[in-house]
Amino acid sequence: MSDPRLQRRLGTSAAVFIGLGSMMGAGVFAVFQPAAQVAGAGLLIGLVIAAVVACCNAMSSAQLAAQLPSAGGTYLYGRELIGPWWGFAAGWSFVVGKTASAAAMAVAFAAYAAPAEWSRPVAAVAVAAVVVTNCLGVTRTATATRVIVVAVLLVLAVVVGSGIVGPEAGSTGVASLGFDASPLAVLQSAGLLFFAFAGYARIATLGEEVRDPAKTIPRAIGIAFVVAVVVYVAVAVVSLLTLGADGLASSARPLAAVVETNGWPWAATLVRLGAAAACLGALLAVFAGIGRTAFAMARTGDLPRALDAVHPRFATPYRAELLVGAVVIVLVLLVDLRSAIGFSSFGVLLYYVVANVAAYRQTREHRRYPRAVSVFGAVGCVVLMFTLPPTSVIVGTVVVLLGFAGRAMLAPRQAR
Repeated sequence: MSDPRLQRRLGTSAAVFIGLGSMMGAGVFAVFQPAAQVAGAGLLIGLVIAAVVACCNAMSSAQLAAQLPSAGGTYLYGRELIGPWWGFAAGWSFVVGKTASAAAMAVAFAAYAAPAEWSRPVAAVAVAAVVVTNCLGVTRTATATRVIVVAVLLVLAVVVGSGIVGPEAGSTGVASLGFDASPLAVLQSAGLLFFAFAGYARIATLGEEVRDPAKTIPRAIGIAFVVAVVVYVAVAVVSLLTLGADGLASSARPLAAVVETNGWPWAATLVRLGAAAACLGALLAVFAGIGRTAFAMARTGDLPRALDAVHPRFATPYRAELLVGAVVIVLVLLVDLRSAIGFSSFGVLLYYVVANVAAYRQTREHRRYPRAVSVFGAVGCVVLMFTLPPTSVIVGTVVVLLGFAGRAMLAPRQAR
């Protein structure tokens, strides 16, 4: 029987790319359109709010990961520093929300990479390929993610470049900018945009697989977060200046529209390929995080203990990966999950509420930042949670409560 421990194989660079791979696909190609629909040009304010809240969360996550460098991320932190029910709330929210998010990413990838009639089978094949890649080892996941992230960053550089030096740059959109959105609309856009910042959590969930985690994880989270913020701000500003708030809100493929409007039609295909690559990279990184959180929950009995298994050769939580992969394949074949972004944001925000509360509970010798950072992060997450669309809040609350009910019924049967 194999030892149920993961191996420390990743350095700072690999961890940074896994975090960036998680953020770039879900956010930069997809989230600005719904944010513009809600708040128009006010999404820039929403982006700042989301970035500030995410920064507080990143600081809390880095501080926690340095103290508790094991698989599971906030599930582990909540369980160890607050209590098992808090840990379960974080782990359950992460696994359920990100499983739905993974299915949406797979469908988005197929929408860019295949004809409409083949989108769902292609999405299922993409999920299967990602599961196999993750099961073969985290170093393979990191290598594949690194290649994809570099390609995506180059594509985004083309988008931003078209808005700066393209032959039609600056010819449209400027006159239509105006910050006339209500405070509620701006906050709702911030809640949607927060979805794009959540990738650094994947770095923390890999805490048992990085070398020198007390230094590597905080450094990797900080680098990934700063790079993402710079990229998001640049792309958001160029998109608004090029298309205007109304054009951004109405465009199904806004970044392709940006390069076309700026006089670089040849780059539209490149952008579509970059979007497909970004979604695939995010899918790789998200699966790595879901599988390891499920593995950590199984290790403590919050999920079936059969999932507490590490492959004897590849040192990966293969049973958890295979189960999550099977669920996601069923979802992409049967269910339209494009409306799951709000539900996923609800789960991610709840996850970070627990992270901030856990960071607040850390003792002085383990704290790197003032407790005010954790307080602001927790309050910000709660505010953004309850300014999401009502359906997302209701569905998210119901799913979380069902998870609590299930744990309450199964807990007496689990060995503690």
